[in-house]
Amino acid sequence: MWIFFAFGSAFFAGVTSILSKIGVKDIDSNLATAIRTTVVLVSAWLLVILTGSINRLTEVSLKTFIFLMLSGFSTGASWIFYFKALKYGDVNKVTPIDKSSTILTMVLSFVFLGESFNYISLIAMILMAFGTYMMIGIQDFQYSKSTNNSWFIYAVLSAIFASLTAILGKIGVEDIDSNLATAIRTVFVFISAWLLVFLRNTDLNFKDIGRKSWSFLILSGFATGFSWLCYYKALKDGPASVVVPIDKLSIVITVMFSYFLLKEKLSKKAFIGLILIVAGTFILI
Repeated sequence: MWIFFAFGSAFFAGVTSILSKIGVKDIDSNLATAIRTTVVLVSAWLLVILTGSINRLTEVSLKTFIFLMLSGFSTGASWIFYFKALKYGDVNKVTPIDKSSTILTMVLSFVFLGESFNYISLIAMILMAFGTYMMIGIQDFQYSKSTNNSWFIYAVLSAIFASLTAILGKIGVEDIDSNLATAIRTVFVFISAWLLVFLRNTDLNFKDIGRKSWSFLILSGFATGFSWLCYYKALKDGPASVVVPIDKLSIVITVMFSYFLLKEKLSKKAFIGLILIVAGTFILI
C-alpha cells in the first residue's frame, strides 16, 4: 500500500511546483514560502484533529520529537532555497537539481538506515545522475554580470536539505502516526519560514499581494499538505531508498504543467534526461 501513497506524494508535489512558480512571481520568495507554510500548518493540524491522532500527542518520545524537529527545520531550509531558485530560474532547470536529492538520500539511507544496496541500486543512481545532468544543461550556462545564475546554487542547497529532511523524517516517523508526524514537522517549518521573513525585514504589506498570487499560494499550500501526508505515510511503511525516488517522479508532472501552462520548452537533450530519471526510478520499483 505504501507505494500508492508514494505516487500520490509525487503527483501533489508536481502540482505544488507549478502553483508555487505562479504564486511567487510577483512577491518576495521568503514571504511566499511563509504564507504557503501557514496553509500547510492549518491543514495538517486540522486533519490530525479530525482523525483523532491529536490524542496521541503525549505519547511522542523525546527522540521522535527531536528528529521531527530537525526534519522540519531542514524542510524549511530546503523550501527557502527552492523558492529562491524558482524566482530566478526556469522550473525545468530548477526542479531536476532539487530532485537530484534522490541520489544523496539513497546514499544516506544505505549508510545510516542500513537499507540494502546492490547493482540495481547503483544502475538506478547512475541513470538518475546522468539524466539530471542532461536536464540541467550546465554547459549552456552563460556566466556574466548580466546573467543571474544564483538559482543554480540555491537549487543545489535545496537538494541537500531535502535529502536531510527525508533521512531525519524516516527516523522520526518510525514510532508515531504519520499524520501526527507531518503536523509536528510542519510547526518547525512554519517557525523557520516566518523567522527568516522577520530576520530579512521582508515587507509585510499583504495588501500589495494580488488575488492571483494569493489563490495560487493557498492552492500550493494545500497541494503540499496532501503531498506530505502521502509521503510520510509511505516513508513510515516503505524503504526511504525507494519511497524518495518515487516521490521525485513529481518532476514528470512538473515538466508537463510547465510546458502547457508556463510555456517553458524542453529541449531534446532535457527530454532524454527526463526519460533516464524515470527509468532509474522504475528500476528501483
